[in-house]
Amino acid sequence: MKAVTDASGLYEVERRAYHAARPGFRIAELQISPKQKVPWHYHNNVHDTFYVVSGAIRIFLQHPKEEVRLTPGQTYSVPPKRPHLVTNAGDSSAVFLVLQGIGEYDFVPLT
Repeated sequence: MKAVTDASGLYEVERRAYHAARPGFRIAELQISPKQKVPWHYHNNVHDTFYVVSGAIRIFLQHPKEEVRLTPGQTYSVPPKRPHLVTNAGDSSAVFLVLQGIGEYDFVPLT
């Protein structure tokens, strides 16, 4: 699939906000319900570094296959070009930050 520079219309979340958005770097804050997810995708240039504020999330990765569970205060970084999917790992909403950079942001959905 083709890369997009704004993925907000590709999947639904309870809340989305952007902080410290600058060329080559931004911090996205997402809140997802237990039934929501950030679908399979990768980025050509930027790392996604996840930091959980509340709740718990699971990050599924490919190449190689891996599953990471994060709880408040924990972080994990996904390098460019590594496909990943993010789900809520609990029974209530999860809030997490995604630090994205350094480089031009894109979102490449997997089909």
